[in-house]
Amino acid sequence: MPSPQSLSEADRRIAAAWAANCAERVLVLFETEAPGDGRPRDAIARTRAFARGELDAAGEIRRRFVAGRAAHAVSSPAAVAAARAAGQSSGVAHMGAHALGAAAYAAQAAGLAALDQSTAISDEISWQLEHMNAQVRAVLQQLPPVGEDSAGPLGPGLLASGLLGSIIRKIQAGIVSSSPHEGVT
Repeated sequence: MPSPQSLSEADRRIAAAWAANCAERVLVLFETEAPGDGRPRDAIARTRAFARGELDAAGEIRRRFVAGRAAHAVSSPAAVAAARAAGQSSGVAHMGAHALGAAAYAAQAAGLAALDQSTAISDEISWQLEHMNAQVRAVLQQLPPVGEDSAGPLGPGLLASGLLGSIIRKIQAGIVSSSPHEGVT
């Protein structure tokens, strides 16, 4: 039986577009430090192509770690988090829960780049929730709460702990508590 964090392929395609949007918002933090490294930008483009049905899941599953490796090419914590956001977005083809990982790393990157980290993270989470249409919201509501299911990225690992875990908890609470917004997917 697959993990509840997997989601169906159709649902992963829906979540992928939103995850790519989240990651792209902080891409400049990576590209400023490593302008010649196109791995994160390519991962976001491939995530969007997967969302449109232009790429298959199997091919993207094999490529999902490429953007994450770009995090080793930069030194600032914000740039590292931005590369990881792109990497998580590309992982949505494999497992839908990576959409929340992409959003969490994007919010972390925004916070790390700002003077007022707390406000920047809150603003990024607000943007993410506002740009989640009803279809994306319904897909992400299928995911278990972070830290409660061990069979996937939302299990008791890196995404469930510390700042990333806190961000995902806020996103999941926002998904449940707010009315659906018709935003960009």
